[in-house]
Amino acid sequence: MKVAVVGATGLVGTVMLEVLQERKFPVTDFLPVASERSVGKPIVFNGKEYAIVSMEAAIAARPDVAIFSAGGSTSKEWAPKFAEVGTTVIDNSSAWRMDPDKKLVVPEVNAHALTPSDKIIANPNCSTIQMVVALEPLHQKFKIKRVVVSTYQSITGTGVKAVKQYQLEQKGFTPEPEEMAYKYQIFENCLPHIDVFTENGYTKEEMKMVNETKKIMGDDSIAVTATTVRVPVLGGHSESVNVEFERPFELADVRHLLETAPGVIVVDDVDNFQYPMPLFSRHKDEVFVGRIRRDESIANGLNLWIVADNLRKGAATNAVQIAEYLAGKGWIGS
Repeated sequence: MKVAVVGATGLVGTVMLEVLQERKFPVTDFLPVASERSVGKPIVFNGKEYAIVSMEAAIAARPDVAIFSAGGSTSKEWAPKFAEVGTTVIDNSSAWRMDPDKKLVVPEVNAHALTPSDKIIANPNCSTIQMVVALEPLHQKFKIKRVVVSTYQSITGTGVKAVKQYQLEQKGFTPEPEEMAYKYQIFENCLPHIDVFTENGYTKEEMKMVNETKKIMGDDSIAVTATTVRVPVLGGHSESVNVEFERPFELADVRHLLETAPGVIVVDDVDNFQYPMPLFSRHKDEVFVGRIRRDESIANGLNLWIVADNLRKGAATNAVQIAEYLAGKGWIGS
């Protein structure tokens, strides 16, 4: 089918190309889209060289699906224009996530909510995606009452500028102000500040986890509170997740549900020092869960450690999985 990738030269866009190739998505016509200054430049996909095209040219080509990773303002302006010509847009920005008329989708959790008429589909926040993949089977069995999550998020979630800042600092250089992705040094540091602060004292990233979790899991009764932290790691988000259930559980049942959940790999053998780490999640599509233990301070409490590659399952892979679901239903392509 005819596929456009908008933001093809960015950090996430580059990974989207890799994932489309690795998963052998049936691309017959490829339209790489980037900023005006990049139009005409070559890009390689599936061993073939393509020229980057403009938004207007991509829309005129009427692709079956357009996967966006070009920022919220770009998505707001251009996604509807693709949709108007019949293209299904899967958007990786925050532009449409909380729009009541748009679906916010993690295939392992709520792909069933999609319909053929959904022309703009939102890809959730990276840290939310990996958490709900692990929590969904437990919620279905034991009913989640409350979630307390603290994240340890890779600098790759910020983009190329953050990676360059980290690399300069790692080499002992002090970046120029215009080279700084963060207000402070990130090398050998942790920043309890992801995105902008809101009136309630939380950051937008923290509120994304609160609001998106409820929307994806289809349950506004779930109480969620989050603290999100940027850490000097080059790939992979980690999360300490404390869950309070309404119903009692056995750890053996929790473990079985996670071991059989789609997209989840349990790594939890503390006797042999086996637990999830971003070092081992890089370039993988699964969500890794470990440190599974009862919270002995409350009734029906559970602690989990959840890790995933934020550029893959947290962004590119999830978007491609949505496209695969739509293609499998015959809703895109011929």
